[in-house]
Amino acid sequence: MTKRPLSVWEHAQLKGYSRREFVQFCTWLAAAAGIEASAVGQVVHALETKARVPVVWFHFQECTCCSESFIRSSHPIVADILIDLISLDYTETLMAASGHQAEAALHESMTKHQGEYLMLVEGSVPTADGGVYCCIGGRTARDILVEAAAGAKAIVAWGSCASNGCIQAARPNPTDATPIHELVSGKPIINVPGCPPIGEVMAGTIVHLLTFGRIPQLDGLGRPLAFYSRRVHDTCYRRPNYDAGLFVESFDDENAKRGYCLYKVGCRGPVTYNACGVMRWNAGVSYPIQSGHGCIGCSEANFWDNGPFYQHLAGFPGFGIETTADDIGVAVGAATAAGIAVHAVTTNIRKRKLLEVRNEPAGPAPSAGEKR
Repeated sequence: MTKRPLSVWEHAQLKGYSRREFVQFCTWLAAAAGIEASAVGQVVHALETKARVPVVWFHFQECTCCSESFIRSSHPIVADILIDLISLDYTETLMAASGHQAEAALHESMTKHQGEYLMLVEGSVPTADGGVYCCIGGRTARDILVEAAAGAKAIVAWGSCASNGCIQAARPNPTDATPIHELVSGKPIINVPGCPPIGEVMAGTIVHLLTFGRIPQLDGLGRPLAFYSRRVHDTCYRRPNYDAGLFVESFDDENAKRGYCLYKVGCRGPVTYNACGVMRWNAGVSYPIQSGHGCIGCSEANFWDNGPFYQHLAGFPGFGIETTADDIGVAVGAATAAGIAVHAVTTNIRKRKLLEVRNEPAGPAPSAGEKR
């Protein structure tokens, strides 16, 4: 019986990859994870020597799109050994075992690797009516979550469902769908939102954990800064049209054919933080805006309830959340008019004073002894 390889490098060797290809793979993963070039050696060393991270992967209220995205990363070697990057001990979607055998594998991994395993979660957790809206093996999702989180080294909430509740938590939220970070405390939690998140973003997050043994730097919403530090708007190839005031008015107009900015037809790019415009999808071929559809802000909390997707944005970046583009035009015009009026009034007052001084009658001539 073949001994089970302990590292990614050993898996790569079994699959026929050369050392050169392996190093290229590590370099690509480092770049995807936002790790600087000088640290590539650390990535190579980690994937070459460290045992694969034991992982238990749960599916609650979700559509499995995060798993679909994860296993369809674009780079060929990633597609081959991405799952081998981790020791995937349990996942309802990808594992061969089922029923009591699957549950046995889960508890064996949790017991054997107490405090060491990585817990990955797809989907929100319903809490209404005792959590009966999502049960696995006769147990509620909340019970399973709490039990598994207790022994986890860290938790990664895949996708917007696990990160912020997503569609299930949209009004009126009948199941009381709840994101992971609101149900678990005392554990490092990484939110990787998106519907789904980009596969390379998911891989990069795991590579950082494997290489450095700690979670990456996060923003205020618990998202990895390497992928969520810039707005989609900031890296959008249509940004020059936005700055020039060239907008699509409807999806079938000439401006749409010219590739103008989609802001006026509801694009959420100015208020959405994600790496879509940089990493893109389908082997870097495209992303929604490039395909002609505005960003719906799927990596932001409550995106499903933030107004109709094709409605003009309620907020205008840089001018406050209550200001619209139209309001800004009116405000700028009003400010200009006010400035002109103030200038006119000030000028008239100054002129009047000058006239008053000039028209004042001359006083009596000074005597010989007085100074002028």
